[in-house]
Amino acid sequence: MSQNPSRTKKIVVIGGGTGLPVILEELKKHNTDITAIVTVADDGGSSGIIRDHVNIVPPGDIRNCMIALSDMPKLEKDIFQYRFHSKDSFFSGHAIGNLIIVALTEMKGSIFDAIRLLSVMMGVKGKIYAAADEPLSLYAEFKDGTVVKGESKIAKGRKKIERVYVKPLDETREAVASRHVINSILEADMVVIGPGSLYTSILPNLMIHDLGQAVIDTKAEKVYICNIMTQLGETEGFTDAEHIKVLHDHLKAKFIDTVLVNTEKVPDEYLNQQADEEYLLQVRHDFKGLREENCRVISADFLDMKNGGVYHDGKKVVSELINLISNIKTIC
Repeated sequence: MSQNPSRTKKIVVIGGGTGLPVILEELKKHNTDITAIVTVADDGGSSGIIRDHVNIVPPGDIRNCMIALSDMPKLEKDIFQYRFHSKDSFFSGHAIGNLIIVALTEMKGSIFDAIRLLSVMMGVKGKIYAAADEPLSLYAEFKDGTVVKGESKIAKGRKKIERVYVKPLDETREAVASRHVINSILEADMVVIGPGSLYTSILPNLMIHDLGQAVIDTKAEKVYICNIMTQLGETEGFTDAEHIKVLHDHLKAKFIDTVLVNTEKVPDEYLNQQADEEYLLQVRHDFKGLREENCRVISADFLDMKNGGVYHDGKKVVSELINLISNIKTIC
């Protein structure tokens, strides 16, 4: 493979939830070829209702990624993101963008064609792919041997998770990723995983066997953005190294090359008021454990306290990613 340092670098970002758009919104400001791969196991809220009634991939995370990568004016974005009030019983909780994605999927016959058409309409910079072309169910097997089906139910029992896996609605088949997803991963210069809920946003993607295998096989630099806070019913008490170990154990390979960890302390007043909320404590550091997982560690202040919550500072994170990819030999 020849090297061409001037070629636009290809970055694939894999995840779901609120963390993915934060990274995408900053990445689009740089000269990179962006591909977002979005989980299809969400079964809560508007997305869950839609997947149950229409049997298409849940549109919520796709919608948020499209907004993050779109150059539409703010008013048009606000319309796309508008969510009906609870008093509107028929449309209660649904975002207009979700309904548009559903309509286009029905009109064009596939989620792939729906996203492609909508991307043109919205001026999306980059490509967005659903991890699979059909909705998947997420299962969790706990340490006590019990099993729960459904992404939205996994954290409720607050049990320790042994492993998670995905199945199509037709459980006699194996979940598969689209060829566009696989090719994007194999052709990437960098694959970014996270930030996002470890068991319910990140692993549902990697547990699609051919997608997970592509992540292992690709020559791209594989970067994990570790969560800043632990999560109720998922990662209570976890260190950063334990996050990595769970990923490696699930794929049976030490595939993460670099991990980004936040070193800035979350204010005590925030931690105290969050005692009974979803985000419990700040993820503890275990640099020895990270080295044992064969990871290069980039530690810095990635903290952004906004809207009453803890977030990654997208600008700082993407700055590190761009610096890292600039020093990687380009794959052609």
